[in-house]
Amino acid sequence: MAGSKIDIKTSTGTGMTGYLALPEAPRGPGLLLVQEIFGVNSHIRDVADLYAAAGFVVLAPDAFWRQQPGVELGYTPEDVQKGMALAKQLDQAQVLQDMQSALATLRGLPQCGGKVGVVGYCFGGTMAYRLATSDAVDVAVGYYGGGIEASLDSAKNLHCPFMLHFGEKDAHITRASVEKIKDALKDKGHVEIFVYKDADHGFNCDQRASYNRFSAMLAYGRSYRFLKNALT
Repeated sequence: MAGSKIDIKTSTGTGMTGYLALPEAPRGPGLLLVQEIFGVNSHIRDVADLYAAAGFVVLAPDAFWRQQPGVELGYTPEDVQKGMALAKQLDQAQVLQDMQSALATLRGLPQCGGKVGVVGYCFGGTMAYRLATSDAVDVAVGYYGGGIEASLDSAKNLHCPFMLHFGEKDAHITRASVEKIKDALKDKGHVEIFVYKDADHGFNCDQRASYNRFSAMLAYGRSYRFLKNALT
């Protein structure tokens, strides 16, 4: 399944693009897919295609378009440094607005039927939380979002079903941090949080040394069920 690049109109005009992957069915629920710090690279496109094959209309927006449009990084130490440098340049409020513009584009597609959710990884996992606590989506799934702990003051604004995945061996997001997140969200209704034994940061990406196939497959199955139940 091959997707295509589409334009996304933002509050400041044009220039933003995204990778759109469509299901075989004429219509399906919408899913915003938010990248890691490595851009809308081949791995993110593969994930978009996977969810599209499962029946979702998937849009992966270029979150770094204001810094370096179309950037695609790998996973070498040099790529990590480049990605981190780009992430530090971001205006988080502006990125949130851009993601909301992408959601508007997604909802406006003729193939998108009804509700819309978000799934994000690392940087995108944190953005999934911010979209969820902005009432921008109907359901949200985040993988190892390192910025969530610093934004728990907005947990009171979480009203939609929310799922999080963390790796037990993740040195970037400690077990204490995960417990703090769990405590902040424990009374928010439909929240599911999973910690995967022997999994590290980035365990979902099959192009990274930290890839953990069992954890990735288990997390995908849980995410698919969660998203499908909320959106259909």
